[in-house]
Amino acid sequence: MNQILITEKLYITPELKKKKKLYRFEFFLSVFLICVLFSYYIYAEYDKMKGEEVSQDILADTNIVAKPESDDTTIRTKDNVLLVVLDEETQIAEADQEQLLQENQTDRPSPEIKTTKSGTQYSAVATVSIPKLGIKYPVLSETTDELLKISPTRFWGPLEDKGSNDANEVGNFCIVGHNYRNKRFFSKVPTLENGDIIEITDLTGRTLKYMVYSKYEVVPEDVSCTSQKTNGKKEVTLITCTDDSKHRVIVKATEVL
Repeated sequence: MNQILITEKLYITPELKKKKKLYRFEFFLSVFLICVLFSYYIYAEYDKMKGEEVSQDILADTNIVAKPESDDTTIRTKDNVLLVVLDEETQIAEADQEQLLQENQTDRPSPEIKTTKSGTQYSAVATVSIPKLGIKYPVLSETTDELLKISPTRFWGPLEDKGSNDANEVGNFCIVGHNYRNKRFFSKVPTLENGDIIEITDLTGRTLKYMVYSKYEVVPEDVSCTSQKTNGKKEVTLITCTDDSKHRVIVKATEVL
């Protein structure tokens, strides 16, 4: 009996002990790394959800109010300023229009300036709504990594003058949004197809519909989609990442006349 016990003990060599310790260390290290990665994933998801909440809060607080579709007034422009003209029976005189023009220049709403924790100032310059995807977000005035976590942002195009209220101007209004591979922000934008509708509401409350006519992918360095050569048309370009983040998905739409 003692001989058997001694024989078994002889098999537990110092090298075997080292291997056991190494395996134990690797096991605990694996568990630790899994916990770290899981914690990072939870934090990343929380950060995304927080950005979504901030975006919807901005949307609720913003002074962008779409005019009701039942409104039978006609909107015209003069010197790039909106004029509201009533039906023929109650049209205002030309002199009154000039007075209205002056009032519009001073009374048009200004975007509310907000500040991030890092000190970056921004405002909501429009809202983008895509009925097919069931999403609606404010479009923020600047494109930075910090602001992209809050909401889609204006990347290029109309509103070169940051005091302007007209996102729906002639030109190419380019909007960038994150693809989180879920339902948030522009994650589902790559599923849009020709004929789908994008709605843009500017700070004057004017909502225009844009119909998708092209979708393609480019490398991140290719910014040709931001060209302002639209032959006098109003266009919208949505930009987001592919699911593998290696390329950019470009969705282009033109105003529905």
